[in-house]
Amino acid sequence: MQTVSLVDPAATSRELVRKLRVASTDNADILPESVAWQTFIELRRRGEPTATSLFLRAMKNLHSRRCIAGVDLPTTDSLTDEHRLVEDQFLGDLWKAYKKCIKNNRTGPAYQLLRDIEERLSSADVAIAK
Repeated sequence: MQTVSLVDPAATSRELVRKLRVASTDNADILPESVAWQTFIELRRRGEPTATSLFLRAMKNLHSRRCIAGVDLPTTDSLTDEHRLVEDQFLGDLWKAYKKCIKNNRTGPAYQLLRDIEERLSSADVAIAK
């Protein structure tokens, strides 16, 4: 199944790093986390050495914002198959579960899943490109 790309493949790595730092979306049907995820995957494909740390920082920032009552971040997930963008099925399953928690406003379990994603990314050189 083909997933809608939120990343311009013609963009420079510098532009993608900037996009990852901002990790926002104007579309109410797309999670800002999805922008961060797809940007991270593209940066990893390009061999950007700071991709993992920038991704985790962006995710923790977004998660902190979600924990604040009244912050208006989208909770609708229209990209339900983007977890398949990685070859590592366990990482993909962690991402899918994280997005499900966010969609259901379950920030506590989502944070634990974010920690699991961080551990998975730091413990092994995860295969990203498909």
